[in-house]
Amino acid sequence: MGRAPLTGIGETLRLAGTALRGWTLRQTGIAVLGAVVVGLIIGIATVLIPNPIFARDIPPVWWNYPVWLLTAALSGVLIATYVRSSADQSAEPEPESAEEQRSGKLGMAGGILAWFAVGCPVCNKLALLALGYSGAITWFAPVQPYLALAAMVLTGVAVLWRLRGQVACPMPVRAGAR
Repeated sequence: MGRAPLTGIGETLRLAGTALRGWTLRQTGIAVLGAVVVGLIIGIATVLIPNPIFARDIPPVWWNYPVWLLTAALSGVLIATYVRSSADQSAEPEPESAEEQRSGKLGMAGGILAWFAVGCPVCNKLALLALGYSGAITWFAPVQPYLALAAMVLTGVAVLWRLRGQVACPMPVRAGAR
């Protein structure tokens, strides 16, 4: 038995919007709280929020701030998709499907990529060890915008999959049926 595919990005966006409109105050609050926490963690560690704990050798570039804020917002929404609405509290939790597990992994990968994308290229110990100081500036810094783009795409896809799954799920298709 195969699965009937949900059609197109337009349908996915429509279903995601339907899911968001059905969110409870609790889910919305968790999304906001999750966004703030993720924003603080990334912002403090990458010194987009100036602080005495961490230092940054190379100042941020203009696109670091929108990527950081979008990552925080998308991560908050993604976190909130794992919170059950108050109406679902009495129901027995169902095991995660393969798509739910995949969306969680995509969201995590997106967050990690965003962290590397907005961080100081020479403050990244992995880049510094692998490439050295000049290599981090010459090779890693030019790649960071692409990491940011990949992070936004991965996290966005994870959010859309999770939201779509809150209001629609693919139904099994019988063999020979079309």
